[in-house]
Amino acid sequence: MSLECNIYIDGEFEGKIESQKDVNIGKSGTVHGKLEAARVVVQGIMDGDISADRVEIKALGRVKGTIESSELVIEAKGIFEGNSVLKGSKSAS
Repeated sequence: MSLECNIYIDGEFEGKIESQKDVNIGKSGTVHGKLEAARVVVQGIMDGDISADRVEIKALGRVKGTIESSELVIEAKGIFEGNSVLKGSKSAS
């Protein structure tokens, strides 16, 4: 799914979402797949990879996968299991 607007997910989604703006996974939302957006806010469950300028994992939000971002914010009681990569960085050869 490719979007030019914000999206709020409060159900279940499987696949890839590309948005030029914000992707918000609500408290009842579950996403399995890949997200690419300017900003991602997780209040529910994200199982997969995220690429965004800013990623916020709110209290009780859960992310399992790889996050590539310039900013990563994890609130108290937010859960992140995986790898974090600074967006734009290049791995050493």
